[in-house]
Amino acid sequence: MSKVVNGKEIKNFPWEECPQGFDGPIWRYSKNPIIDRHPVENVSRVFNSAPVPFGDGYIGVFRGDNVDDIPHLYVGHSKDGIHFEIEKEPIKFVNEKGENVETGYQYDPRVIPFEDYFLIVWCDELCGPTISIAKTYDFKKFVKFDNPFLPYNRNGVIFPRKVNDKFLMLSRPSDSGHTAFGDIFLSESKDLTYWGRHRVVATKGYEWWCALKIGAGPVPIELDDGWLVFIHGVNRTCNGYVYSIGALILEKDDPSKLKYRCKNFLMTPEESYETTGFVPNVIFPCSALVDAPTGRIALYYGASDTYTALAFTTVDRVVEYIKKHSR
Repeated sequence: MSKVVNGKEIKNFPWEECPQGFDGPIWRYSKNPIIDRHPVENVSRVFNSAPVPFGDGYIGVFRGDNVDDIPHLYVGHSKDGIHFEIEKEPIKFVNEKGENVETGYQYDPRVIPFEDYFLIVWCDELCGPTISIAKTYDFKKFVKFDNPFLPYNRNGVIFPRKVNDKFLMLSRPSDSGHTAFGDIFLSESKDLTYWGRHRVVATKGYEWWCALKIGAGPVPIELDDGWLVFIHGVNRTCNGYVYSIGALILEKDDPSKLKYRCKNFLMTPEESYETTGFVPNVIFPCSALVDAPTGRIALYYGASDTYTALAFTTVDRVVEYIKKHSR
């Protein structure tokens, strides 16, 4: 059995028991999607978002595609981790001097609890898509740092603690479209500003479901024997792209080293809200909450670039599946 490390008990944890007779590694919430179309004025769709426990409930950073189709980031609140209220105005970022920072768009955030603050990582604009980082204590003031990488780069997520006294980030260098760039790299930094020592962690194309590209998803979950990392994988079919959810387990003391890689997807688009929408056949995970004492995991994912949905598993269940089906 794998034990959660660097985790805590989460009260009022969003949960639904596994359906009787279901033998897959992850099961969907029966009342999906949890956020439907037009959840707030001027926002047509909310998806690919990242809730976290906060205070007596939950808070998060949500991707909201506006009615002009430009994506921005919004704060959302919930008492139970299932029913969310999205703020009407997008997040306003400032730099370390307190000056407003303007960008053309922001999307696909990850929220990392880190010591007594939170780090936000998302895809931003810098003469093309690349990664941005901000810091917040209260989800009211967001201080944006300089972009860590040149364009093009996406799917950045920072580990929830330093390893060997370094911040670590997974990312996927790319270009402006769906291309042959599709591998996950690990980078390190002493100060969240200067990043280097880039190393390949996992490459695309091991199986058909991730033949085009892969990318890191939610914050890595620290176990006693490694880091559990949910990913997305993309395949190109005669009917377009298909985004599925998979997983890796990385070495605990050196996460650039891959211990296990599940050759099967954990989930692929099957339900109507996943196969039909603005971009059909897409499921895209951005947040995984884990209740340390029970090992329960609540996985939030975007569905068809239209909805926010929720799925469940446990550490033991998903780790056993990954190891059983690993290359």
